[in-house]
Amino acid sequence: MTATAISIVVAILAVLVVAFLALRGRGGAPRVERRPEGESPYVASSDRPYMKPPVKADGPQGNSVADEVAVATTDVAGEVLGIAPRHAAPGPADDLSRLKGVGPKFVARLNELGIARYDQLAGLNANEAAHLDERMGAFQGRLARDRIIEQADYLGRGDIDGFEEKFGKLGG
Repeated sequence: MTATAISIVVAILAVLVVAFLALRGRGGAPRVERRPEGESPYVASSDRPYMKPPVKADGPQGNSVADEVAVATTDVAGEVLGIAPRHAAPGPADDLSRLKGVGPKFVARLNELGIARYDQLAGLNANEAAHLDERMGAFQGRLARDRIIEQADYLGRGDIDGFEEKFGKLGG
């Protein structure tokens, strides 16, 4: 590969990273938001249209600009090169059809997009969920409408009682 070709590839990746950071809608420090006791952080409303990203318990790691650039580079390079997304960590698949409103075709679409476990869905921040929703095709809008991410959070933690209290009896 010539030096010119390498320079072009590096320039394209740099432009993609900058575009990703600029267009993903996350500017400045995260907004601190208080919600009523018992209200889910994943429910959208007219005064709070986005899901609140989960709070990181490990301190400032993962919150710096360098970490953001590293994640963005991984995500962009993964999409360009066709590599599975970073949240597609190995592990046994969960039965996503246990989620209310999720059938075999919905599960197949999630699997095509690299989602096979509850913790993958529950771990999505607002931007990741919006990006996933854009790629859901005929199922676009169902993540929020059917509260799929909130359901996955309960099942991912193994909180069956909490799930059934909020969403009704678990079918399978």
